[in-house]
Amino acid sequence: MFSLDALQLARIQFAFTVGFHIIFPAFSIGLAAYLMVLEAAWLRTRQQVYLDTYQYWLKIFAVVFGVGVVSGLVMSYEFGTNWSQFSYKVGPILGPLLGYETLTAFFLEAGFLGVMLFGMKRVGPGLHFAATCLVVIGTHISAAWILASNSWMQTPQGYRIVDGRYFPEDWVKIIFNPSYPYRFVHMLGATYVSVAFVVGAVGAYHLLRDRNNRSARLMFSMAMWMALVAAPLQIIAGDVQGDNTLQYQPQKVAAMEGDWQRQPAGEGEPLVLFALPDQANQKNNFEIAVPHVGSLYLTHSWAGTIKPLKEFKPDEIPFVPVVFFAFRIMVGLGLLMFAVGGVGLLLRRKGRIFQARWFQRIMVAMGPAGFIAMLAGWTVTEAGRQPFTVYGLLRTADSVSPVGAPGVGISLVAFVVIYAVVFSAAVIFLLRLMAVPPHPGESGPPAIPHRSAGITPGPAGATQEPALTPDLAPAE
Repeated sequence: MFSLDALQLARIQFAFTVGFHIIFPAFSIGLAAYLMVLEAAWLRTRQQVYLDTYQYWLKIFAVVFGVGVVSGLVMSYEFGTNWSQFSYKVGPILGPLLGYETLTAFFLEAGFLGVMLFGMKRVGPGLHFAATCLVVIGTHISAAWILASNSWMQTPQGYRIVDGRYFPEDWVKIIFNPSYPYRFVHMLGATYVSVAFVVGAVGAYHLLRDRNNRSARLMFSMAMWMALVAAPLQIIAGDVQGDNTLQYQPQKVAAMEGDWQRQPAGEGEPLVLFALPDQANQKNNFEIAVPHVGSLYLTHSWAGTIKPLKEFKPDEIPFVPVVFFAFRIMVGLGLLMFAVGGVGLLLRRKGRIFQARWFQRIMVAMGPAGFIAMLAGWTVTEAGRQPFTVYGLLRTADSVSPVGAPGVGISLVAFVVIYAVVFSAAVIFLLRLMAVPPHPGESGPPAIPHRSAGITPGPAGATQEPALTPDLAPAE
């Protein structure tokens, strides 16, 4: 009979909650940067279309940021309930890192988010732009600390072990661990590409209904430029990170490739296009492969080889099918986004980028591609380091709380139900916001926050609330 123990249920619960959460902070990072570019363009050119587009996406940013914060709170709960052994053992290292994230990033974001959302009429344009920039800086600092924490778990260094607990010995080594810079750059690239395709999809959606909508044209055009530049850079960043992973986590790379046994001398590594990995018998079924191509991107040589899965201890390799297929989803979507950026350039040079309705339909379909690729990449990273939470040191089985399966199962069901109700509503609301066409004089969020409790202060000297949707922009 099919059954799951407490460890498996805890892993499913964490994967479910983190997988949902990761989308929103990533959306916030990329969208904040996009808003900063729009506001800078408006300040420089004073063209109304930039301000309209800024106000349009600012409302979406407010919702995305809020959902990201709320969904992240669940992580703290799970560290205490399902992963108490992990928290106890690595808390002296990860606790301060996550604390620094709150002190240096979250306070910065929260402090200036209000000015960004509600201060367009209350502060000068320069100060408002400074608030937008500080929010952008805050989102990137937050990502830097989170990636430092996670990268230390992937490539730990700068610690000492006392009575089974990990204590900091060199914070510079802990933060700037061997995989950190590569993973940070690759993650930032993923946020920019993902948001570019969402913005491009929304622009394409509205262009299909009104080809002359100026904000839609601006969104679509900027997204195509971003896809053209960022997608190939992201592929390069992924290749560099792959080299780092091959050096420090070779069994993860072997699982990504479905490489079970060492290749004969001179034959190199094949590129396995498709296979059904059989972990019990340590082989691939129905394999379709291209000779030598794997060697080219893994070792940058014609006949280079890597250490195969059979040469690792069986209890030190991950569950290969998950890593194998997630890697192919990530790479496949990455190449597809790269191709879309190239087609966009060709259409632009022919002067048909706003007329090619078939291409706009493709862009609408490609809207979630970046986030799907990001989730697949995250799956490769996290499932690929199993069976360890701290790679090579602390096993996942030794990180879980001493609780029974029924307790973890009940909380898992509760999370699924709550997420299905609460966060599905947020996603539906976001889609509705995106479905509304942008228009001249876009209002953005309310000029002042709605009163929910107590007294909401008004502008100095005012006796009545100002209009909620003023035209704030100068003439083009």
